[in-house]
Amino acid sequence: MANQEHFQFTIEAGKTERHYWKDIWRYRELFYILAWRDIAVRYKQTIIGVLWAVIRPLLTMIIFVVVFGKIAKLPSEGVPYPIFVFAAMLPWTFFATAFADASISLIGNANLISKVYFPRLIIPAASVIVAAVDFMISFSILVALMVWYSYWPDWQIVSLPLFLLLGFFAALGTGLFVASLNVKYRDFRFVIPFIVQLGLYISPVGFSSTIVPEQYRLFYYLNPMVGIIDGFRWVISGGKTALNTTEIGISIGIVIILCLVGVIHFRKTEKTFADVI
Repeated sequence: MANQEHFQFTIEAGKTERHYWKDIWRYRELFYILAWRDIAVRYKQTIIGVLWAVIRPLLTMIIFVVVFGKIAKLPSEGVPYPIFVFAAMLPWTFFATAFADASISLIGNANLISKVYFPRLIIPAASVIVAAVDFMISFSILVALMVWYSYWPDWQIVSLPLFLLLGFFAALGTGLFVASLNVKYRDFRFVIPFIVQLGLYISPVGFSSTIVPEQYRLFYYLNPMVGIIDGFRWVISGGKTALNTTEIGISIGIVIILCLVGVIHFRKTEKTFADVI
């Protein structure tokens, strides 16, 4: 009986594999359910709840302002340093949260994966939505800072969704790759916090990319978050901070590569998830 059920599942999955991308649209309701569940789990019946999305980037901003702004006295390109740093903290925190959540999403939904077929890509994609909610909550602090300093963006604000979208796909691409590795190598999840912590300090969150020596910049731009953060900062500053079209182009190219590699590796290993997990 068990073999018959397994055989039926294999045939069903085989048929559905040919229409995988159409199935993602067909299972869109499952995507909504998983995203809403993750949001509810994060914020329901918690003492700190929504405040965590505010406190984490706010405390990090304060530390960076003191260390880089007051002690090291690094330039902020004519922008008040708290706004300069927080404008960079928002896309970085969004990426870091989305990447971390997507990376462990398959392990957290092991029971669902082992019971029924559906495009597994839905799971990490839904987990990224939670980070988007955190981003919107944290954005209110940036608005408050801008009101406090009477500092307002200009027409560049219309390009804000572009850089947010780049951050979304950067997190999804890397998250898909690491999530598939996590299924087979469970200890890989312990590397994720180290990657996030390292990324914070090699990305231009507390400092401007202009301080990076010219001869190292091309290599530095290989970090896709450099272009995303600088672009976001350029939007918020009303064009006062530097925006290098080369770094933006490289960031877009790297994000596309990350997404392709992430999706290809995810699809290649997806068929084994139910057996391995």
